[in-house]
Amino acid sequence: MQPVTEKTMNIAHEIRSGITASLADAMITLDYEGRFLRRKLLKTDTGEAFLVELPETRSLSANDGFVLDDGRVIGILPKPEPLLKITHPDLARIAWHIGNRHTPCQIEPGHMLIQQDHVLERMLSQLGASLEKLDAPFTPEGGAYGHGRTHSHDHHHDHSGHHH
Repeated sequence: MQPVTEKTMNIAHEIRSGITASLADAMITLDYEGRFLRRKLLKTDTGEAFLVELPETRSLSANDGFVLDDGRVIGILPKPEPLLKITHPDLARIAWHIGNRHTPCQIEPGHMLIQQDHVLERMLSQLGASLEKLDAPFTPEGGAYGHGRTHSHDHHHDHSGHHH
C-alpha cells in the first residue's frame, strides 16, 4: 500500500501584473476590501485553497494575479458589490465633496461610483446629485500616496495653512 500523503497548500508570495483570464491558470473573485491584503487564506472560484503571504499589504487590481509557489497564476476578478452611481451637472464639485471625505471613488465618463453609504447618500442628495443604487465591480482610483487606497492612510500634513 502506498502511504497517504497530504497535499500541501500552495502559497503566493508574489503578485504579477498584466494577468488576464486567458493567462491565468484559475480565477478568484474578490470585492474591493478583499483585494486589499497581505496574509490571508483564499479559495479560487473552483474551490482550491491557497495562502497569500506577501511582504507588505497590497491593493490589488483586476489585472493582477497571485503567483503560486508551484508556478501557477491565479487571476483576479472584481466582485460586484452595492454601489451608488452619481450623476450631476457639476461632477467636479461632487468629486471634491467625495474626495474631501477620503472616500474611494471610481470615475467614469459622465458619472462616478462609490460604495453605498447612507450618510454620503444623504449629503449627495442635498447637493442635488442624482443617485442610482446598483451592483457592479468596484475599481476606484488609486490614492495619491501610492497605496492604491484613499482611506486609512496616514499622511501628516498641516491643514492650518489652507484657506477655506
